[in-house]
Amino acid sequence: MLKTYRYRIYPNKKQEEQIQKTFGCCRFVYNQTLSYRKEMYETNGKSMSKYDCINYVCKVLKKQYEWLKDVDKWALENSVKNMDTAYQNFFNRKTGFPKFKEKRYTKKSYTTNCDKCGSGEKYNIEIDTIKGMIKIPKVKWVKAKISRIFDGKIKSATISQVPSGKYFVSVLVEEKQEERIKLNKKIGIDLGIKDLVITSDGEKYNNPKIIKIYEKKLAKEQKRLCKKNKGSNNWEKQRIKIARIYEKIHNSRVDNLHKISHKLINENQVIVSEDLTVDNMMKNHNLSKAISDCGWYELTRQIKYKSEWNGRSYIKIGKFVPTSQVCNVCGYKNPDIKNLSIRKWICPKCGNMHDRDINAAKNILNEGLKQIS
Repeated sequence: MLKTYRYRIYPNKKQEEQIQKTFGCCRFVYNQTLSYRKEMYETNGKSMSKYDCINYVCKVLKKQYEWLKDVDKWALENSVKNMDTAYQNFFNRKTGFPKFKEKRYTKKSYTTNCDKCGSGEKYNIEIDTIKGMIKIPKVKWVKAKISRIFDGKIKSATISQVPSGKYFVSVLVEEKQEERIKLNKKIGIDLGIKDLVITSDGEKYNNPKIIKIYEKKLAKEQKRLCKKNKGSNNWEKQRIKIARIYEKIHNSRVDNLHKISHKLINENQVIVSEDLTVDNMMKNHNLSKAISDCGWYELTRQIKYKSEWNGRSYIKIGKFVPTSQVCNVCGYKNPDIKNLSIRKWICPKCGNMHDRDINAAKNILNEGLKQIS
């Protein structure tokens, strides 16, 4: 099983220059191979493979541009592979034609592979948990905050820089999958705005509404940015301030979602949720900000991969199942419940009192169990 461990790194000035140089070389190679591939197809009708593109980098570009030899070869090769993936996705009608990368607007990251150093037992990517350092090709040993220890074989590492200026390394590790004890408990979850998660057991997880907490501060800092000359030192300092606020919002939201998904996975064998079309829901301008702040997609993504890791079953039911309108006891469908202001209702047929969200969660669970059977 493959797992990724992300650590913050603290490169010195020389190491930072090497990392930035690698970012630039990877972006350059990506653009050059994409341009060459496009030109060959348009002029000669010749289709190139990713291996042809890698040979083009080694035999042509590295001879023409000597500075490409100063960076990690695996980083350049993986940049070509990323270009090939984007190119293939276009021909498979998954996305549009690959865009050329720009220095200002491109995410700064590169991936390098773990390989043996010569004939010895040492590798080009290593972690020293005692000294708190990570070895990266060409960058060498760099200070890091080793927050988690793993037991497995390192496959690759991705070095990245976030908009706030911080550096991180994500280490891909192959680990043995631990067998988890199977549980008998099954649960359905309804996703909402006021309460982020409502379970079929009646438990409700509060929505912290992170954006609302930082909204005034963010607006104040953005006004200050507008008054500064774009590209100046003061503008760059102010941009980093805003990036740190956005980073705080993101980290707070993801941390809360991890706590919820961890609890759901640890306590239940089967988890059932709705397959929400968030993009369509975001078209409602009255609710778009509140929906984007919830992080529903991220929560379901976490539940999905954590279920695979822990031997749990995660099921998504259809988009058009009327979970809120149907009584979970007798199956009576109440069309009046389409009105979102109705939070509690009594079933006219069986007389049971229903909380709108808990009733929906129970119907989601029942629908998911039908799919299993």
